Amino acid sequence: MTASTVGANGIKLPKKRGVLAELRRHWVSYLMIAPVAIGFLVFSLYPNVWVIALSFFKYAGFGQPQFMGLRNFIRTFSPLEMVWKTAIRNTFIFVFGKLAMELPLAMALAVMLSGKVRGKTMFRAVYFLPNVTSPAVMALVFYFLFASYNGIINAYLVKLGVVVEPIQWLSQGGTAMFVCMLVSVWQNFGINMVLFLSAIQAIPQDVYESGEIDGAVGVKKFFYITMPLMGRMLQVILMLALIGSLRTFDIVNVLTNGGPGSSTEVMMTYIYRYFFGSGGSKPAFGYASALGLQASVIVAAITAIYLFVSRKLDDVY
Repeated sequence: MTASTVGANGIKLPKKRGVLAELRRHWVSYLMIAPVAIGFLVFSLYPNVWVIALSFFKYAGFGQPQFMGLRNFIRTFSPLEMVWKTAIRNTFIFVFGKLAMELPLAMALAVMLSGKVRGKTMFRAVYFLPNVTSPAVMALVFYFLFASYNGIINAYLVKLGVVVEPIQWLSQGGTAMFVCMLVSVWQNFGINMVLFLSAIQAIPQDVYESGEIDGAVGVKKFFYITMPLMGRMLQVILMLALIGSLRTFDIVNVLTNGGPGSSTEVMMTYIYRYFFGSGGSKPAFGYASALGLQASVIVAAITAIYLFVSRKLDDVY
């Protein structure tokens, strides 16, 4: 029996166990969460602490780190650091341009596949397939599709008489950014379609039947029943898509490597250049860490603003 003590009112209270006694009692539970806890400490917490500490130093990966104080952060705001500002602007252009195409497409397909469509299970699998394909491999395939002189896209456009000469898809800033958006949409619309589909299928059929009695048919059914009842899921999907798009790296890196010039440079590709060096230059771990922290603050700020606006809209509606 567990030892006990007598309280002021005469009621016996259980004796407090020591730390070792609690560990012995719940050792199976602690053993089960140990792999996750160790993984978090080694692969998440420690790298983050290392980056924060390194952002105050000048370090190229060898030799003795040189303490810089806040100079790495001040350098990011310098008027001479124009490429970083361009990368931030390009990131927002990429995010909003991509989401403007991706989310309506995913929503439309989800609505279509939630109805009576022959072979809809096959369509769901096919649309979801790009999401489990390596982004680097997918970007490489699209690189050959949009190649200037021997690409399939240009070959068909010239053959159909749409253009007279091949389009320099990846050699012009506007078209290069559009191709990057297109590849990212192709990769991610499938997972958003599945999330939209799960939200639509969670809506009770009785609600649709009641809406049809009141005249909510066709497009009205979507705007007056489907959209309002999947509002919560829509907020989650938009937030995940927003955060994922702000962290885009591999597609842009493989397709354009930030070019031509810096017209498709985004935050993550620019940080990558300083972490691993580019053009024969040495890595600058300290400055790259400062850029990484600034990018994290930008992503966190955008997420916080989005959550604040979402809650305000919930209060209004």
